Amino acid sequence: MRALRGGAGRRSGEHPPLCRPLRAGPPLLPPGPRGLMEAPEGGGGGPAARGPERQPAPEARVHFRVVSFIMEAGVKLGMRSIPIATACTIYHKFFCDTNLDAYDPYLIAVSSIYLAGKVEEQHLRTRDIISVSNRYFNPSGEPLELDSRFWKLRDSIVQCELLMLRALRFQVSFQHPHKHLLHYLVSLKNWLNRHSWQRTPVAVTAWALLRDSYHGGLCLRFQAQRIAVAVLYLALQVYGVEVPAEVEAEKPWWQVFGDDLTKPIIDNIVSDLIQIYTMDTEIP
Repeated sequence: MRALRGGAGRRSGEHPPLCRPLRAGPPLLPPGPRGLMEAPEGGGGGPAARGPERQPAPEARVHFRVVSFIMEAGVKLGMRSIPIATACTIYHKFFCDTNLDAYDPYLIAVSSIYLAGKVEEQHLRTRDIISVSNRYFNPSGEPLELDSRFWKLRDSIVQCELLMLRALRFQVSFQHPHKHLLHYLVSLKNWLNRHSWQRTPVAVTAWALLRDSYHGGLCLRFQAQRIAVAVLYLALQVYGVEVPAEVEAEKPWWQVFGDDLTKPIIDNIVSDLIQIYTMDTEIP
């Protein structure tokens, strides 16, 4: 799992663990109009199976790559964690009831970044968003001039923003797991002894897992508090850290953070998160 291998040593400003340049390969999208913004190309990879009866749809791999673009562009634009999470959530929510073939997913992604900046009060200039996107799609190309193509792209983003707002019925504010995870980490730090906390990067890993969870639709399928507990649970499992006196306690530590939490719920979230990393290993 790339987040677990690279989370502890990642420096500020580096890309999230799943965000990396896509290699050249067959076209990512099915035949059909892509709009003004062409998608980068990359290999398709084989099907990733959570079990013999469940395999991710091809659309899931497309969304995986597009969200990787959102995260990488967000980092380059200096966006904070919450605005990036909001952009990813807007993108996922838009395609919940919309056919992937109906709109260019990368134009939706760029518009999600633009809209998320407004929602989270980190306003971004459309010129900066277009410049960063152009560099992503054309890493060795020249900077985009302020010509007719630039103004067409700008108009497309503005019009797409209005389309998305109507499609989402202007419900673009979300409760993210970040503040819950921060609270849980503080509580857990007080429960564990100092040596166990300092020698294992539980906090860094939990944050990396939470960030990577936005490559899938967990943010729409599960409550924010439950996602926060699940990523913390997985981080502890990875490093074999045990919460003191958990065996003797009346209930497990994770149930302290939510009376309605059950082990199957946590297992479902962890399973979906692992599925994301499985897809990542199968996409060149």
